[in-house]
Amino acid sequence: MDDELLTSRVPRALEMKSKLFGYELSDLLLIFMNLAVTNLVFGATSFRYLMVWGTTLFLALFLFFAKRGRPDNFLQHLIEHYVRPAYFAAGCGDTLYRRYFKREKKNE
Repeated sequence: MDDELLTSRVPRALEMKSKLFGYELSDLLLIFMNLAVTNLVFGATSFRYLMVWGTTLFLALFLFFAKRGRPDNFLQHLIEHYVRPAYFAAGCGDTLYRRYFKREKKNE
């Protein structure tokens, strides 16, 4: 009997987050977006090295040291915490809800 069909190798951490150089993928997207936008705006000026590489390096170092020892997606959850209202009313109507179909009123 062939044992390869019954067993297979599985990685130890199936839910392991993808990280590159200690940064999450969303952090790398933020760093490279900063690099691209500042290069687009300040690339032709005399301040290009300070504004493009300086801000990108500062952002990368800030994210590296600010997120050290924190759980995954810490900054996203922190921003959501500060943006949300302080309290939620239980009897308040939902302002985001809209009906998909309109009800037809029957005149009898």
